[in-house]
Amino acid sequence: MRQRAQGLYDPAHEHDACGVGFVADMHGRATHDLVRLGLSTLCNLDHRGATGAEDNVGDGAGILLQVPDRFLREVAGFELPAAGSYAVGVAFLPAADPDSAAKAVEAIAGEEGLEVLGWRDVPFDDSMIGSMARDAMPAFRMLFVSGQQGETGIDLDRRCFVARKRMEHERDVYFPSLSARTV
Repeated sequence: MRQRAQGLYDPAHEHDACGVGFVADMHGRATHDLVRLGLSTLCNLDHRGATGAEDNVGDGAGILLQVPDRFLREVAGFELPAAGSYAVGVAFLPAADPDSAAKAVEAIAGEEGLEVLGWRDVPFDDSMIGSMARDAMPAFRMLFVSGQQGETGIDLDRRCFVARKRMEHERDVYFPSLSARTV
């Protein structure tokens, strides 16, 4: 039986989402055990990271989490406002000149009513990736922003969404997310 369009749902937009896993606590508790289970899920979805010319190069995979406020306070290297009053996102910046790209991102953030609180270099281990991936790898930095008008939660997320889209369209950067609620 074919589904029919109803409300916001339209079967014309259906497509496969091969390799999606979902791990959650039904009571909304944030625990490291959920992260461990999520990473285990990714490891068991080997086909999600479709390999190319090199066996150790794939199309990537990730994990969506609630903003880990306590952890970010420990590693940010600067003062953060109350949870929900700041947004964080991982920026993929051009490896050739990440500082210029970061400055451009900061300018757009300001134009969109955001205050840049700071940046954090994201630690990574590239010892297992192939040379093709390493050659194309961007610089990874976390951007922390707050609303110039004190926005929080979804209101801050809306402002960040507009800024993020401008950053991606106007500069050679990509943000998988920029949010006060998830990373």
